[in-house]
Amino acid sequence: MSMKLEMLRVFRTVAETGTLAAAARELNRTPSAISMTLAQLADEIGAPLFETDRKNRLTPLGQLVLEESCRATDVFDKSAQAIRRHAISTGGILRIAAVPSATVALLPDVIEVFRKSHPDVRIEISDVDTPAVRRRVQRDEADIGIVSARPGETSEGDLILCDDLGIVCAEGGPLHTAHLSAGGSSDWNLLSLEPLIANPLCRLVDHPLVDTLMASSTLEARNTTAILSFVRRGFGASILPFEAVKSQPDGVEFFAPSSPISRRELRKIRQGSDCQSVAIETFWSLLGDI
Repeated sequence: MSMKLEMLRVFRTVAETGTLAAAARELNRTPSAISMTLAQLADEIGAPLFETDRKNRLTPLGQLVLEESCRATDVFDKSAQAIRRHAISTGGILRIAAVPSATVALLPDVIEVFRKSHPDVRIEISDVDTPAVRRRVQRDEADIGIVSARPGETSEGDLILCDDLGIVCAEGGPLHTAHLSAGGSSDWNLLSLEPLIANPLCRLVDHPLVDTLMASSTLEARNTTAILSFVRRGFGASILPFEAVKSQPDGVEFFAPSSPISRRELRKIRQGSDCQSVAIETFWSLLGDI
């Protein structure tokens, strides 16, 4: 009998739940059927996978088989889910991985225009940081990626836009009050007046105080909406691009310090330009045109 995916799934479930009965409940099978499948797998491998009959401790080989079983079943489940999504979506699927600020500031307008010509395409958006965007594109887990970078830091992909990074703080808070008292003077040192809500964009600001505040920050968030919510609640100030803040509701203030002027680029990336679907090409072209 050859090794089957179902054997690996059963073995994984038993190893993770610790008992035949628990695995049987999870897989909606009888304990005797689970036991028989495990025996078939052990016979196929030619060595025991559990230290005892209680199935609560793996042999060294069993640990290796568990790792491979997790890898195999995860890949299969991911493929099966993708097939189901394609079957549901008559127009295909477009997978976008984007940094949070682009998700808030850029994608709504692009999606609005895109859906007029491709209403049946299912759009899946992953809201992640720049390193994760690159990984998803490289692993073919995203058709298009949108990353953040310092101007001139990289030439990858195509430039979408370049905007100012600035301080975002609560309206009427200590930092905002100091900014007004200084006659609207913009200075990164004002960040010392409130706790810093850290996020990956802070690393794009070349100022020693920002580095110090990043190291001592006790609150970090990556999602732009969450950051703005924390700022409104008075948890501290943060650093965001102008495009991500300009259309937000009242309750927060934004200003861009001039010493030094800090900017960020949004760039679109993908693995290659050959044999791309019409939907991907359309969305790619819209990025930066709106």
